[in-house]
Amino acid sequence: MDYKNKKLLILCGNVVHVKVVEAAKEMGVYTIVTDGLPLKDAPAKQIADEALYIDVLDVDALVQYCKENRVDGVINFCNDIGQRPFQQICEALNFPCFGNAEQFFKLTDKNAFKAMCAQYGVDVIPQYDEADLANGNVEYPVLVKPVDSRGSRGQSVCHTASQLQAALEIAKKESTNGKAIVEKYMAGKQDFTMSYVLKDGEAYLTRTANRYLGKEEDGLNKQCICAVSPSANSDLYLEKVHPRVVKALQGIGLKNAPVFMQGFIDGDTVRFYDPGLRFPGAEYEKLLRRATGINLMKEMISVCLGGQIDDYGGELANAYNLDGKVSIQLLISARAGTIGVFDGLDEIEKHPDVVTVAQRYFVGETVVATGDVKQRICEIVVLADRKNAKDTVKWIQSRLVVLDDKGENMLVSQFDPELL
Repeated sequence: MDYKNKKLLILCGNVVHVKVVEAAKEMGVYTIVTDGLPLKDAPAKQIADEALYIDVLDVDALVQYCKENRVDGVINFCNDIGQRPFQQICEALNFPCFGNAEQFFKLTDKNAFKAMCAQYGVDVIPQYDEADLANGNVEYPVLVKPVDSRGSRGQSVCHTASQLQAALEIAKKESTNGKAIVEKYMAGKQDFTMSYVLKDGEAYLTRTANRYLGKEEDGLNKQCICAVSPSANSDLYLEKVHPRVVKALQGIGLKNAPVFMQGFIDGDTVRFYDPGLRFPGAEYEKLLRRATGINLMKEMISVCLGGQIDDYGGELANAYNLDGKVSIQLLISARAGTIGVFDGLDEIEKHPDVVTVAQRYFVGETVVATGDVKQRICEIVVLADRKNAKDTVKWIQSRLVVLDDKGENMLVSQFDPELL
């Protein structure tokens, strides 16, 4: 299919969307990036052919824009908030999409997701219902979270009934339907994530990863600070869990789409807690391309413009293995304060094992203690031979310097390279 001069509307313009614009331009596609951010705060807009300032939630306005400007397709890459508007825009314009309204609901609403998992025998984290809460039948600690939200917003770990009541109010405010979930807190369990690409209804595993969370004393115990792929638990997942997950994805009728899910390793299973009919965030697609030559970004753009997904001569089936290499996605967080010094990224970016560096905060900007992705100041993605990985991470951490305006270190919850 010839994509030259096809017009693609890309929802959201922050730094992680730069690669969407780059991939589309390589295909000859005319790129339009939209959200409510000003140009200076939207790196993807800065390199797009056109910057648009319509909020991604304003479906009617975006539909009208697409009609008036002969747009050929729309894509939501990794934003939670953009998933349902993406589907609604596509439905209104009869554009290709990753799924229909029901499929997006099942993979964005956590209660609907758990019901889907139960139908297909996929394990989830045990949950407390309203009767349990009313009768005090709750074993603490528990995790309270919105039914649908993003970036750990509205989540709280509770150790008492009074904490639980306060947390429920916070979670409900962050949910679009005013509902919250109370479930067992899986402290100490290995956090695990995986991604699939479906091609003509066939599910291909493209990623497994062990996710490492920040420290409770830093307020980042619900926030990922590092993801290592492939997961050390890949074999367990493929043998015990993968067949049931594939059955579920095929059972709800997905055809050509990216899917990700997060869970915890619990014995010989994975108990899932979060889904998405989208890509995960960060820069995994770039390192997958470097390791295997598979360009998932172009494949998903192709879907959104009415094209087909390439199976790369069968190599897509083994994509998650990264051709024997290991990736480390360092998601660097800082404590609250105003940044006075931010040094080392220029040198780090030149290291042969470093795939990408994305800086989110700059000197003079203030970090607020939110306990979520808003405390993430940069992302550094590494692809290395296993024998080099630990030394590469140690070298990166020795070069990165972030100080506040008083000269004090701001870096917190740094990943321990000895875990590699």
